[in-house]
Amino acid sequence: MKTASGRAFNPAFSPTPNQLAAVKTALFAVALIPLASLAYGGFNDGLGANPIEFVTRQTGTWTFNFLLITLTVTPLRALSGQHWLLRLRRMLGLFCFFYAALHFTTYLWLDQFFDIDAIARDIVKRPFITVGFAAFSLLLPLAATSSNRAIRRLGGKRWQALHRSVYLTGILAAAHYFWLVKATALIYPLIYAGLLAILLGWRAKKRIASYGPFPEKAGASLRPIRFFRSRP
Repeated sequence: MKTASGRAFNPAFSPTPNQLAAVKTALFAVALIPLASLAYGGFNDGLGANPIEFVTRQTGTWTFNFLLITLTVTPLRALSGQHWLLRLRRMLGLFCFFYAALHFTTYLWLDQFFDIDAIARDIVKRPFITVGFAAFSLLLPLAATSSNRAIRRLGGKRWQALHRSVYLTGILAAAHYFWLVKATALIYPLIYAGLLAILLGWRAKKRIASYGPFPEKAGASLRPIRFFRSRP
């Protein structure tokens, strides 16, 4: 394809190392904006009547936001042909874990004051705490194995199999959100669950297509199964 000036147009843009470093730096700064906003609100009494609940909900929301953004990278790369986008996925995933750790720490420290007995009772009695704890537990090995060294030690296939557990993490996060909010505020969990369903559905479709091609007609290439030999 050529542009109006006659130059060749390459839709698959590949940034130089300096350009990619600049993009990563900008992305890092943007990803810290939610934390900076909470810090600013904390110093200026802008966290509402219940600051602990506000911080807990905001860090939980941004955990889910970064989870969805991270899951969006692969389909966006496939649809746009911009393969360099994959080089941003690790940072996005680590920011998902970062805000999840803040969310979890807020609950342990500011809400429960590290009262182990109260935390244990919460995990058993309150379903959204149970599911949230499970989701965070699944993120721990993903964050711990996010380096190139971990990929080499585990091997590509085992590393990919481990990191597919992020799909289950997303489902648990959606369930956590549904159980957390009141029935009158279900619109937001529905939106997040819908976006997650689209992203997981796209992956499922690509996965199924990778086993193809399938016959167009069911009887075109399939033969009946014979359990006994036919008589001569």
